[in-house]
Amino acid sequence: MTVTQKELVSRRVLAALPSATVAIADTASEMRRRGIDVVDFSAGRAAEHTPEYVIAAAVRALEAGDTHQTPAAGKPTYRAACAAKLLRDNGIIADPETEIIATLGCKQGLTLALLALLDPGDEILVEDPGFVSYVPTIMLMGARAMPVPLRMENRFRWDMNELARAIGPRTRAILLCSPHNPTGVVHTREDLAQIAALACRHNLTVISDEIYERITWNGRRHVGIATLPGMAERTVTLMGLTKSFSMGGWRIGFAFASPSIVSAMVTLQQHLMTCAGSFTQAGALVALEAGATPEVQALWDDWERRCRFMTEAIDQLPGTSCAMPEGGFYAWANIRGLGISSAELSKRLIRDYAVAVVPGSAFGDHGEGYLRLTCVRSWSELSRGIACLKEAFGQLVSTTR
Repeated sequence: MTVTQKELVSRRVLAALPSATVAIADTASEMRRRGIDVVDFSAGRAAEHTPEYVIAAAVRALEAGDTHQTPAAGKPTYRAACAAKLLRDNGIIADPETEIIATLGCKQGLTLALLALLDPGDEILVEDPGFVSYVPTIMLMGARAMPVPLRMENRFRWDMNELARAIGPRTRAILLCSPHNPTGVVHTREDLAQIAALACRHNLTVISDEIYERITWNGRRHVGIATLPGMAERTVTLMGLTKSFSMGGWRIGFAFASPSIVSAMVTLQQHLMTCAGSFTQAGALVALEAGATPEVQALWDDWERRCRFMTEAIDQLPGTSCAMPEGGFYAWANIRGLGISSAELSKRLIRDYAVAVVPGSAFGDHGEGYLRLTCVRSWSELSRGIACLKEAFGQLVSTTR
């Protein structure tokens, strides 16, 4: 009997959509390999490399023979640095032995958390729009993502009545991201208190993706939901260095949760990944201990200037509006005035103008009508990209009149 290749692949994988952000970034990389000068506003990658002192720490570890697997939970020294960081920056007291696990970035931390908390058929409430990998990852776990809209008229925050109505008998958890990807919202303590109240009332766990916690603008400060009364024991906090220290290729982060949840995540780690990288933990330890060095703080300050430049420039483009994000480093551009879908516009921009952006529809149904653009590329790339967008959007507006 002849078997087609699709018949060999599981239905759950066939049903999963590829990551739009990664796929578009890969397309841009391939175009560059072919000699095409692409402006890449797609994946959340800063122009800068990892700070030299972090790289040096990892190199020292490699040269010292730190090339073997670590405990599944992570090196004791790394977990201690994570606990010290939580206390210093977030006001969280964490036991590094029982409440922290080293992860291969926030995505893998999310995978462990979902497997630890949800059985097949269980439901988890998610933001719409929300990070492109949330819904597919939940589906691959055999659980069900239940999107709850983030509306512009509510400043891209949940309407608590809508959130409450989405809770059903199979609901086990709430997944949120703050600072938010893609809208740039930074939740206040008041915002989080309403979510926490619902979680406590319905005995739900909260998975809080805080990968952008260091990147907040206009004097705003990140607040973790685990710091609210009664929430430390029912929250899985996901953190990492991918964004704030420009360490995307290192795949290193950590999760903070109650001992029972961390114990479950460690068991999963033992079977699925063994451990986070040994020398990547060594580099990340130094980054966590050093915190906001003058070098890194100067970088973050320049990122804020780039975000302001990009969003103000996009806001002036024909048929488009865009506000400065409260945190994170993305422009969430409203393109409804252009009379074209976000997917079609994204396709035209990379094909005709060599500008890579992510369509809002990739982030959920309520992301349609928007584009997400990464603002922390080099200054020259930002200027070239804005010039291309001005030409492209002007052409669209002129042809629709």
